[in-house]
Amino acid sequence: MKKIMITSAAAVAAMGLASPAMAQDAPEAEVYVGAQAGYHDVIDNPLGDDGGVIYGLYAGVDVPVGETIVTGVEGNFNLGTGAIDSEYGIVGKLGARVGDGGQIFLRGGYQHIDFDVGGLSNGLVNAGDLDVADDEGDYLVGVGGQFKVSENVSLRAVVDTIAFDTTRATVGLAVHF
Repeated sequence: MKKIMITSAAAVAAMGLASPAMAQDAPEAEVYVGAQAGYHDVIDNPLGDDGGVIYGLYAGVDVPVGETIVTGVEGNFNLGTGAIDSEYGIVGKLGARVGDGGQIFLRGGYQHIDFDVGGLSNGLVNAGDLDVADDEGDYLVGVGGQFKVSENVSLRAVVDTIAFDTTRATVGLAVHF
């Protein structure tokens, strides 16, 4: 037991000494938190517009891979109006830096939507008559761009689709740490 404790303490001390050297070689990750709003067109329906305004939060981390390539992961949560009660998801990002602090990116992941079934078709159809689940999730793909408006703040626009059945456009403002 004494040998295990001594070995563990030595390993922890070695990691502590190596950490500053490793940190110099590692790319610096950028964490961000933002607020967004937009419109999510859920179902193309001849009876009416089955979409709604969405608004919520997103947070993520970007890690540079080389001088111009950026990869990252991001989560989001939105509340909605009309046909959408709420939605949440997670995406991976692959981007390219442009200009001074800008980024163009592709993204892919998973998005889950909680529907307000009574809000579908603007309430023109009895919710019990619709063959629609009250929640559904599927893959998400999208494209976007963000541009710094100050040292630690960026403005962005994103267009996504969920399983090529919906279209979602959002704009957001994020603080970078």
